[in-house]
Amino acid sequence: MKKKIVITGAGFGGLTAAKNLAETDFEITLIDKTNHHLFQPLLYQVATAALSPADIAVPIRSLLSDYKNIKVILDEVISIDKNNHIVNLRNSQLEFDYLIVAVGARHSYFGKNEWEKIAPGLKTLTDALVIREKIIDALELAEKETNPEFMKKYLTFVIVGGGPTGVELAGAIAEIAKETMIKDYKNFKPEDTKVILIEAADRVLPSFDRKLSEQAKEDLEKMGVEVKLNTRVENISEDGVLTNQGFIKSNTIIWAAGNQASPLLSSLNVETDRAGRVIVNKDCSVPGNPEIFVIGDAAHFEEENGKVLPGVAQVAIQQGRFVAEIIRNEIPPEKRPVFKYKDKGTMATIGKAKAVAEIKGFKLSGVIAWLTWSIVHIFFLIGFRNRFRVMIEWIWYYITKRHGTRLIVGK
Repeated sequence: MKKKIVITGAGFGGLTAAKNLAETDFEITLIDKTNHHLFQPLLYQVATAALSPADIAVPIRSLLSDYKNIKVILDEVISIDKNNHIVNLRNSQLEFDYLIVAVGARHSYFGKNEWEKIAPGLKTLTDALVIREKIIDALELAEKETNPEFMKKYLTFVIVGGGPTGVELAGAIAEIAKETMIKDYKNFKPEDTKVILIEAADRVLPSFDRKLSEQAKEDLEKMGVEVKLNTRVENISEDGVLTNQGFIKSNTIIWAAGNQASPLLSSLNVETDRAGRVIVNKDCSVPGNPEIFVIGDAAHFEEENGKVLPGVAQVAIQQGRFVAEIIRNEIPPEKRPVFKYKDKGTMATIGKAKAVAEIKGFKLSGVIAWLTWSIVHIFFLIGFRNRFRVMIEWIWYYITKRHGTRLIVGK
């Protein structure tokens, strides 16, 4: 009888593991609550109307349809019974011999979950479309507003969190508000718009080299973004954002300040970190259950130097490949190798022809970093059609300074 592998989540880690276990003697079931694999690094471009959802998402079934031993299920995993080797779905159960948990993470509001309705985060296509419509709605409201105070509120965009997502959103919104979409409105001018990036630390992109952080801040400010460092958010309401530096009136607030692992992980009943990630063994397995693996954003993996691996696509991809190799060869726990992450560098784009990158000791900024970022992201997009479409969209935007996807369709 064939052994059963269940993979929860079709993000970078889960999809990589599935593909590396294809054409084997195992029976594989991949479960995801959406029907598409999402290229998350470009999600902010959907949120800021540069790309359409279809440019960065591919149906999971079409990616795996050629593999006879992989079955795809559209469902949500409710809990995991690790002792009886059962995954509980909404209305059914699945037994497993091996389990790979690759459920990713959601944004964390640090206990203030009520803020989410006012300040959406950016993790899914739905999030991106909600943010896109909030931005366009604000411009539309400002267009018909006669009260200067209300107009100022509509034209103030606040991004909370100065990591890569926050920086990329701030730069993209600044381009929308001061350069691209602004041409279509007659009631206000580019200088009437305000984009504010709030960061609690003393610099943006704190995981990058300090010089690159300073360069990113300088680039953002040249684009018209007001960067507020050492600034903590104390409350968010319909009127705006209260910080330790004062109150900012705003109709459009976007959250990019933290991540929280899926609550599903708590059903494993193992030790987790403050973000809810499972503290895994050196082979990415769960302590006490060598047949269960947790990878990607759901895993707290500590390297030999004590550094915890970041929640980025490359970590998930490499862990997915590593775990698949262990399962494929059915390596017993005592003989398993230690997972070693090969850091291929980190990048963040700030705006058109502006980016920062750290690649194997090289520190890049400006046009060179932006071109490198563009090539890498097009290369990793799944499917020729997607790569071609995104490249054409970017060339069109670069030449015309006009975004393409500016529709309000409602929920």
